[in-house]
Parts: sequence; structure tokens; C-alpha cells
Amino acid sequence: MRILIVHNAYRLRGGEDAVVDSEVALLRRRGHEVIVLRGSNVEMPAAPRAALSAMWSRHAYQAVTDLCRDKRPQVVHVHNTLARLSPSVYWAASAAGVPVIQTLHNFRLMCVQATFYREGAICEDCVGKSPWRGVVRKCYRDSVAQSGVVAGQLMLHRMLGTYSRKITRYVALNTFCRDRFINAGFPANKFVIKPNCFDTTFEPRYEGRAAGLYVGRLSPEKGIGCLVDAAGLLGPEFALQVVGGGPMESQVRQAFGPRWLGELPFEQTIERLRGACYLVVPSTCYESAPRAVVEAFACGVPVIASRLGALADMVTDRVTGLLVEPDDRDDLARALAWADSHPDEMLAMGRRARQVYEQSYAPDGNIKQLESIYRAAIRDVNGAEAARSSPPTDRLRDSQIFPDTRGF
Repeated sequence: MRILIVHNAYRLRGGEDAVVDSEVALLRRRGHEVIVLRGSNVEMPAAPRAALSAMWSRHAYQAVTDLCRDKRPQVVHVHNTLARLSPSVYWAASAAGVPVIQTLHNFRLMCVQATFYREGAICEDCVGKSPWRGVVRKCYRDSVAQSGVVAGQLMLHRMLGTYSRKITRYVALNTFCRDRFINAGFPANKFVIKPNCFDTTFEPRYEGRAAGLYVGRLSPEKGIGCLVDAAGLLGPEFALQVVGGGPMESQVRQAFGPRWLGELPFEQTIERLRGACYLVVPSTCYESAPRAVVEAFACGVPVIASRLGALADMVTDRVTGLLVEPDDRDDLARALAWADSHPDEMLAMGRRARQVYEQSYAPDGNIKQLESIYRAAIRDVNGAEAARSSPPTDRLRDSQIFPDTRGF
């Protein structure tokens, strides 16, 4: 297939950017021609232009229109449009008769903040309603103006029917995320579930495992305060290591001392994970599909996670890890102490976690599932005959060697 991937990169690279790069590489490895249209928030235009562009970008609309005309993709797969690309990309693809897939990496289409998290607690006040509360409360970047732009974009495109009529398939990462969108009024018949995958060439290392590990941002919504408190209850012999940086670094440094390793390169982080007896994910916010859990499963490492949001979907209690009550330092401390004193049981959970990885998150099966989603969307829009047809390849030969990547 010829596939146009559309993604607006964030200022700070995160898991979503890594997922996009991974899927592009895997699709190309499978022999598909992949064209990538990237936006970037690193250099945003002046405020008035940026606000208008977030609502409707003429440049993005024209870029998708041109690519659909020149490269004739069979499907357009969108990951993120905020802020420089805008939902105009859906309209351009639809006008060209090309089916649109939207992967839902977060809850942005329902929540200005995109996380359902405010002032240290879950907040769903805007679900199924006008997001004006997110503006008053400055939910996006603590700014009334920027929150107003995001809320305005949501309201405009709800009114235009963009999210209900211009998107052929929504890809949710798990049942929890799918159900949140459907409960908010999104069309249930357009949803499919496909988790993120993680491509690995190594086998788990089950021997000689050391302490537990936390990997991620050191911020309140990740449950760092609860983790620090639980570590205090367990005393100085508690050997958990912490990898990551963020606004709570001082508290982590005080609680863990030399066991806080700071931010490490990806390869070093994976090596630490391979040697850990468990990964702890004590989030107090709705995680949509944390990549760290998939990475842990790939390494054959069980996960101790909050019984909250998608984490409760991904981790099966006493099978692939342990589930604890969110923001409950006593429950978390009990689970961590049990894990440290039951290495054989944790090792067995890790082996089962690796099996889950191979069944659900390994690249071959995951990309085949994505291909199936593409084909179903093509049939919906163009009919079975169009799905089997293919335009001449001579004019596309150069782009197969040098895939077209446009950015602005």
C-alpha cells in the first residue's frame, strides 16, 4: 500500500513521536511505500497566526491535497494535528476520496489538557460538554489564551462534523480508551483497538535480576509523590532505582539518593529494565497506553501499576504484575515489599508478561493488524474493487527510494 502518515511533533520528543517513527519503519520493512508529512511546534508563528493555524491551516490543507494528487496514497493515517497541522488535514484527505485513520494517543478531542487531570486529581468535567471550563481554569499550559485556542478548535470542528464525518476509523490503544470516547458521543462503529507495539531484537534476561525500577517523568501525575512516600515507609534498605527527570527531581534525589540515576539514553534505560525484577508505574492520572509497560513486558519484567485507567487493562493482577490503589502509599508500599520478598513469583509473572508482549505488542502481528485496519477503511470508502487496484508504479519509483517527507 501507499500510506501518508501525518504527525505534528511536540516541542519535547515523547512516546508518541517514538510510536510514529516505529510504525513508519515497520511499515516500510513490510514493503509499503510510506510518505510522511510532519509539522513541528518548535518554531511557532506569532500568536494571532498560530491561533488561526490551529483552527484551520491552509498550508496543511494544501500539503495534504498536493500529496494526495501527486502520490495517490490509499490511506491517510493521522497521529497528531495540534497545533501547526490542524484538523484541516482530515478535510483535505476526505475531499481527495482517501480514507482517514486517526490514532488516539491521548484524550485531546475531549479534554483541553488531554489527560483528564487537574490539580492533582482526575477531572472529567468537560466530557460530552462544551470545554469552556478548560479555558476558565487555564488547563492548557496554564494560559487562558492558549486554552481558548484548543477549546475553540474542538468546538469549531465538532460543529462542522469533522470528528464524526471526516474520519473513517479511530484507533484506540485499549478498551478503556475506546470506551471513554464512545461514552463521550463518538461513533462506536468507527472504533478499532490496536495497542502500540515495541520492536525488539533481544531476549529477556531472567537471571541475576537486581532491584525494581521506575522509568518516566518525575511529575505529580505520574504518582511520584506517592512513590516517595512509599519508599519512606520501606526504609533505607528499599533498593528501587529511578530513571527520569522532571519538576520533582529534588524530592526524588532526597528520597533515593544515588539510586536516582537521572535521565539516561534509551539503550541504557532498556539495559536497566532488562536487569530489573519489576517496573513500577504509580500514576495518578489516566494513562492512555504507557510505552514503558510494553517495554517492560518485552523484557520479561512484571509491572506494579495503579489500578487506574488503561493500566488496569494492560496489567493483570497476580498474572503479569501487581495492581495497587492509586495514590495510596500504604498499598503501594505493601506491593513493593511483597515483590522484593517474592522474587520467584515475580519472575513467573515476568515470563507471562513476555508471552503477552509476543501475543499483543510484538511488531509482526501488530503491523498486520494495522494493515487490516487500513484495508477495511479503504473498502469502506472506495469499495472492494478500489482496494484491489493499484495505479502505475513508474512515476512513484523515486519516492520508493527516497520517501517524501515534507515539514513546516
